[in-house]
Amino acid sequence: MNTSKKLAARLTDEEVEREIARLRKSPLVELSQKEYAIRTKRRQYLYTLRWHEKNGRRLQEMGWTPDMAEDEEPIDCL
Repeated sequence: MNTSKKLAARLTDEEVEREIARLRKSPLVELSQKEYAIRTKRRQYLYTLRWHEKNGRRLQEMGWTPDMAEDEEPIDCL
């Protein structure tokens, strides 16, 4: 068992709360959280683009064109 696991197992509830409070104030934690948020947002954007590609492929197979999508009258495609 490594040292950090041994230490974590012996922390009291008060020590845990103090460590959380300390870490929440850390600029290093803030930096890492911002990077994580950006990375997560980009991955979500990737998944959304993949969904749109798949949906566009389905619409194309049904005979839709970009011009039809802009028409005033909605077409039932579901």
